[in-house]
Amino acid sequence: MRELPLVSLFCSCILPQPKEKPSEKKAVDLNLCIIRDMEVIELNKRASGQAFEVILKPPSFDGGPELRATTPPRREPSLEEIQKKLDAAQERRKCQEAELLKHLAEKREHEREVAQKAVEEQNNFIRLAKEKLEHRMELNKEKRQAHLAAMLERLQEKDKHCVEVS
Repeated sequence: MRELPLVSLFCSCILPQPKEKPSEKKAVDLNLCIIRDMEVIELNKRASGQAFEVILKPPSFDGGPELRATTPPRREPSLEEIQKKLDAAQERRKCQEAELLKHLAEKREHEREVAQKAVEEQNNFIRLAKEKLEHRMELNKEKRQAHLAAMLERLQEKDKHCVEVS
């Protein structure tokens, strides 16, 4: 879109005029103000001032210079250049493939480490659970033996008491 210079937006009747004597009143003649890119319409005249409507017309591109970006002509590449480019592309593909294989090997190694850690944690959990269970069984066995010993002692005291009474 073409930009209009600021000066072309205003006609001489709108721009401030050099100061004249205050006694002379000058009326603005809107019919003299003809500009290609805009139209000025007087809305109303009052003692306090005047009101104008300025209508800008859409820009026309008929007379403006055409701006076209031209690309320089392409030259045909030689066989050597094509071969160099192909070799460079092949080298890039090999590097990308090597990077991908390296990345996959690192990923597999990480998966192995994670699996090994999971197995170790599982074995550790099983070992701790067995130890805990054996400890509980020992405690229960000791409690049971103590309970049986207490019952046997009470039974013996009862028998003693019964033998003494009779």
